[in-house]
Amino acid sequence: MRGRNLPFSSSMSAQIQRSNRSPLLLFTLSLLALSVLFILVFLSPSNPNPNPTSFHSPISSLKPETSFVVSLEHFLTHKAPKSPPLRDDTAPVAGDVEDASRKLDEALSEAEMERVVRDPYYPLGSPIRVYVYEMPWKFTYDLLWTFRNTYRETSNLTSNGSPVHRLIEQHSIDYWLWADLIAPESERLLKGVVRVHRQEEADLFYIPFFTTISFFLLEKQQCKALYREALKWVTDQPAWKRSEGRDHILPVHHPWSFKTVRKFMKNAIWLLPDMDSTGNWYKPGQVYLEKDLILPYVPNVDLCDSKCLANQQSKRSILLFFRGRLKRNAGGKIRAKLGGELSGADDVLIEEGTAGEGGKAAAQTGMRKSIFCLSPAGDTPSSARLFDAIVSGCIPVIVSDELELPFEGILDYRKIALFVSSSDALKSGWLLTYLRSFSAADIRRLQQNLAKIGGKLVNIKLHTRRSQRVVKESRSVCSCDCRRSNFTDSPPSSL
Repeated sequence: MRGRNLPFSSSMSAQIQRSNRSPLLLFTLSLLALSVLFILVFLSPSNPNPNPTSFHSPISSLKPETSFVVSLEHFLTHKAPKSPPLRDDTAPVAGDVEDASRKLDEALSEAEMERVVRDPYYPLGSPIRVYVYEMPWKFTYDLLWTFRNTYRETSNLTSNGSPVHRLIEQHSIDYWLWADLIAPESERLLKGVVRVHRQEEADLFYIPFFTTISFFLLEKQQCKALYREALKWVTDQPAWKRSEGRDHILPVHHPWSFKTVRKFMKNAIWLLPDMDSTGNWYKPGQVYLEKDLILPYVPNVDLCDSKCLANQQSKRSILLFFRGRLKRNAGGKIRAKLGGELSGADDVLIEEGTAGEGGKAAAQTGMRKSIFCLSPAGDTPSSARLFDAIVSGCIPVIVSDELELPFEGILDYRKIALFVSSSDALKSGWLLTYLRSFSAADIRRLQQNLAKIGGKLVNIKLHTRRSQRVVKESRSVCSCDCRRSNFTDSPPSSL
């Protein structure tokens, strides 16, 4: 519990850090609902006859929209304010910030004391209260409009040939989360999270800066300047100064986003695609499981629903499928090695390709015709391909020794995917022999689990112990106990 009227010091910061980890766990469980919706594309088809490349598709009022492009168009044209508010949350002048921080700390301490006295079981069963900053539009709405107005520029590619706008869609978890937090209560999906409009009522503070859009769509120096402005805007906030950012949530879901300044915000709770324990993208001391949250990629391909899965069952003639970039950095170098080992084998299809429109169609077709889908590391340990395979009903074969998965203690990935160590996967002939050893019953069981994961999740329990994790990482630098790297799953007979 926070002390009252204590001098602002490092000891108070430590108290604040400890007190805000409990809300973080509640927030994690609440985020599960939204994350599962992404993995399963909300478990239901989108609008009848949607056109994902059109900004004028009708939006159903009965079902949540799952296309980032269509949802964003509807949001900007029907829900977003037409002009900035007269006042946002820009901090007061420098001389008043310290006083504002002290007053906010006193108000938060009093509010928490009142809740403790009123409810002896607090915070058990209490919803998490999140304050969403009202930032200047150059950090929020202007960036969304930039994406909307440039989406059709399909020639906009990264240095390795990946379509920029498709990458933004993969990492659009920040948009979906923010749009839900600011939606009217009757339209909210995260029922366990309450948005508050007074900072003194908040457990956590959400920073709605679209770091991925700004990285990819702004000119390099313009982006760096905007990052510096965002850093100053946030760190000038009285609430940030009060806790040194430990109760602030920062979306940095693409590993390149916010890279030039994020070391100055390392105390915040980061929303990540993985922990990148290789240290190539997120440096040691900046990210770790006790502080940050891993959220899934948004799938590139369409959901293969129950009817689709039934129709495709007899058409899955390919044993193992992969389509993507074979030349990657860091842990992703294994892709080229696996490609060399597997190319030309019977019942195996290995294709070079990107995530553009043609690539999306080819990947979707290939996954729906395949029993197993290879999911190796990319530039970071994670890849959107895993979630593409899940929504396609194709059993993922994960070859990524350093991978951390979203909500490993809640979703049992061993029931829907195979984990293979890099050393085993690279043995000549080993991987295909292993996959062919699975009986029809084993395969059917995994496929049924893939289909059922979209159903109701019964008896969800939040496990925070690291020993509960599926993948045992082998970090060269870590903040807690290190464990051996990802190991190959048990033989099929023990499934």
